[in-house]
Amino acid sequence: MSQTNHGKSNHLKGQTSPYLLQHLYNPVDWYPWGDEALEKAKRENKPLLVSIGYSACHWCHVMEKESFEDPEVAEIMNRYFVCIKVDREERPDIDHIYMNSVQLLSGRGGWPLNCFALPGGRPFWGGTYFPKEQWKSILERVHELFEKQFDDLEDQAEKITMGLSQSSFIKPKEEKSAFGREEAKRMTENLLEYIDPVEGGIKGAPKFPIPNNFEFLLHAYHHNRNQKILDMVLLTLKKMAMGGIYDQIGGGFARYSTDKYWKVPHFEKMLYDNAQLTSLYASAYKVNPEPLFKEVVSETIAFVERELTAPEGTFYAALDADSEGEEGKYYVWEEKEFESVMGDQAPLMKEYYNLGGKGSWENGRNILLRNETDESFASAHEMTVDELKALVFKAKKELLNARSKRVKPGLDDKVLVSWNALMIKSLCDAYTAFEQPDYLKKALAAAEFICAHAMKPNGELFRLINKNKPSIQAFLEDYALLADALISLYQVSADSEWLHKAKSLITYTLDHFSKPETNMLSFSSKQGEELAAPFYEFHDNVIPSSNSVMACNLFALANYFENPEWGQRSSDMLRDIKGHLEKFSSSFSNWGRLLLQHVYPFYTVAITGPQAETIARDFFPFYLPEKIMAPAKDQDSSIPVLQQRFQKGETRIYVCSMGSCQLPVKTAEEALKQMQA
Repeated sequence: MSQTNHGKSNHLKGQTSPYLLQHLYNPVDWYPWGDEALEKAKRENKPLLVSIGYSACHWCHVMEKESFEDPEVAEIMNRYFVCIKVDREERPDIDHIYMNSVQLLSGRGGWPLNCFALPGGRPFWGGTYFPKEQWKSILERVHELFEKQFDDLEDQAEKITMGLSQSSFIKPKEEKSAFGREEAKRMTENLLEYIDPVEGGIKGAPKFPIPNNFEFLLHAYHHNRNQKILDMVLLTLKKMAMGGIYDQIGGGFARYSTDKYWKVPHFEKMLYDNAQLTSLYASAYKVNPEPLFKEVVSETIAFVERELTAPEGTFYAALDADSEGEEGKYYVWEEKEFESVMGDQAPLMKEYYNLGGKGSWENGRNILLRNETDESFASAHEMTVDELKALVFKAKKELLNARSKRVKPGLDDKVLVSWNALMIKSLCDAYTAFEQPDYLKKALAAAEFICAHAMKPNGELFRLINKNKPSIQAFLEDYALLADALISLYQVSADSEWLHKAKSLITYTLDHFSKPETNMLSFSSKQGEELAAPFYEFHDNVIPSSNSVMACNLFALANYFENPEWGQRSSDMLRDIKGHLEKFSSSFSNWGRLLLQHVYPFYTVAITGPQAETIARDFFPFYLPEKIMAPAKDQDSSIPVLQQRFQKGETRIYVCSMGSCQLPVKTAEEALKQMQA
């Protein structure tokens, strides 16, 4: 992580973002995004150079070292531009605007993102990483165009902002057509076409996990029992868990694989990936209780606790890809070092982790990975699986201890509400799969801290907690993902306070993010800063889109609170997006999960009485994506679906659908039969 000190700090002094502080002593006169920079650009009639990245980004470090630390390059940038540094994780609204602009222009994007804009902020050209000499010529050329062909740049900026507005706007559909199972079937078939039948994941390289694609396929399999669907999900999860993208000795996943074999990761580790993959492996374990999946969940949560957990129980954002200026140096092994740590067990463990073979990488180093299951490896070496597991457990401990003495990758210690919400939800999912009380304890601690420090009583949120203080107005992503996490927390804890907090988040969101011309919710609050173009996020990406998560939340809360308006809003949002589901299934898979909940029976399982929590746990081992739980030990009239469901001294289970409930039963087994019928 570069922080070369040139003696004089720039205008980033006082910022809290680790990414911005990395650039504090660059000779480039960086400004944070804000009025000071924008007013300077207007006053001096200079274009903006908006440079966006994040602290764990390898190529961001490369461009900083090559160009932003170079006094000659910095002099050109300072002379011709007002230079602004943005942490995309702090300000996803700014990132969306300029990233989408570059994608409209070139068809591709990524970080570092370097976008040129008129003094008022409207983008006119941009790109990603540029080598130093190319970057210098681009700076000179853009300056020349600004001086001599300003009208052309203004015309370009006008076209881009119009394109931005149109590309993110979804017009409401007037006809209220019904949803059909055939649509869900076609979407499933389409998504299967994207999947690599040999290595799993989406075909080609690089390979990103995209957890919501596989959550959708698991959900689809639950309803139609097509074995091919399950096979593709299990293949992907096994290949990832045994590949280099997974940290074989420390747990946790890197952001993506640079090749199609899951071998060579881009070594940065992000909280949002590890949270969602924990949820996915926990769900898959319920469908197919593979010991490997349990191991992945356990090790990934242990990694988050060891490397990404703050003292107060919240979670940090990321670990850098680089250490000592090299990508992946912390994670890879030379054979001699590996042998010295492993001692007598070196030959067996070298074979297990493919050192010198499939794991060979650059400069005599190896990426630890596996190419066969424990069962297969143990059988080939005439030992039991338990014997092998004991040896591997000991080896991991010794290797992890040796690795911990190396120079560690940089830590991005931002506490982002939305990413913390994903981790809270994943701990709830892991708790239902494995009933480890510690998982629930961690989820509760993080949620309590987030709600106490980032949420106002009226449901208003902040995006970030820094040194226990909130900052930056939250975006739709934060409201959507936190509400989703709190709904999960209510279901596993039987504490209705979490459900009421989720309700207040939704109420606030509908009041402050709705626009009369669309059923979608704006990414920024009405009280937020007005950028070059409005933005509505609805494409599901590595993180599901904020609108798809919010539509799912509205659907769940409509069932809890028997609120038909919220149910209708959820259906309207889904209907407006319906035309995209089959064409671009991979980018709308979280919407697809909502579609499945619309076209198959959906249940609210109300459990009332003294044993409510205990009986709720009887449902945990089952994969039941078509239900939400409503447990309550004591009379609770604040949740409509629980009203008039209490019988003194008795515990009852009501399977309810669309406001009507079947006759109460006393065991989970009986309730499951009612749902299956």
